[in-house]
Amino acid sequence: MELKQDSRIYVAGHRGLVGSAIWRELQRQGFTRLIGKARGELDLLDAGAVQKFYAAEKPEFVFVAAAKVGGILANNSQPASFLHENLQIQNHLIHGAHLAGVKKLLFLGSSCIYPKLAPQPLKEEHLLSGPLEPTNEWYAVAKIAGIKMCQAYRRQHGCDFISAMPTNMYGPNDNYDLQTSHVLPALIRKFHEAKVSGATTIICWGSGSPLRELLHSDDLARACLFLMRHYSEEQFINVGSGHELTIREMAGLVKKATGFTGEILWDTSKPDGTPRKLMDSSRLFALGWKPEVDLETGIGLAYQDYLAHPPAR
Repeated sequence: MELKQDSRIYVAGHRGLVGSAIWRELQRQGFTRLIGKARGELDLLDAGAVQKFYAAEKPEFVFVAAAKVGGILANNSQPASFLHENLQIQNHLIHGAHLAGVKKLLFLGSSCIYPKLAPQPLKEEHLLSGPLEPTNEWYAVAKIAGIKMCQAYRRQHGCDFISAMPTNMYGPNDNYDLQTSHVLPALIRKFHEAKVSGATTIICWGSGSPLRELLHSDDLARACLFLMRHYSEEQFINVGSGHELTIREMAGLVKKATGFTGEILWDTSKPDGTPRKLMDSSRLFALGWKPEVDLETGIGLAYQDYLAHPPAR
């Protein structure tokens, strides 16, 4: 199932944070027959439309990076939408790929699939070993179903469908909405706006002590191509950087990148969230892949992207 420069490659969700990074990496590596469809061109919630697309475009390789995503607030307020829409999207893409005879498919999940109290670092075998984090269980259940779909089609139909679970992502095309974004893009926006307004202090939530692992989306894209070429197992595989830092250290790097010169104050009356979330990516590292973008460089690049594409106020 070798990827060739003229292989027909479909990236579902090619305009999102992860999908756009995969698209850029494919272009960078010289692939010439990339297939991407915006939401207005192909409704992934429509099974018939997806089957017609597969029949017409005949992709040989598929990256499933399309999903309905959002933060805690969105997950809590729209549980039915998160469960229903994500199940529909991945069912149509995975089943459609089987019907169309796609050579290989990579399904992208999320680190939220792991139980809330799973031991750290999170190993692949910890899946389904305990209750999920309640605030995003709807999204997590859908992603777990996607993993199981790939495993089931591999067992029953011999499909070369694999799954990868990335850690916390950041990079170009990130979400900077303060209500729905993740911690790093939220910090970038907060520090930038404090600098522009001339503020002398900035207030960050919590104690700053929780540990987080971050991976630049360009690194994830390289990992996805690496796995498409070199990995073919039923067990899904973690994709992380292997490094963690405190929220306080993260804020310090964002302060440096944005040029904010004031003082950081920590509001300890606000919640800290999960104390630690680190993935065990040793299986992937053992195959010979490793990340290339260090965090300080990556945050600088993310800030440049923010300045180039400022969010609507």
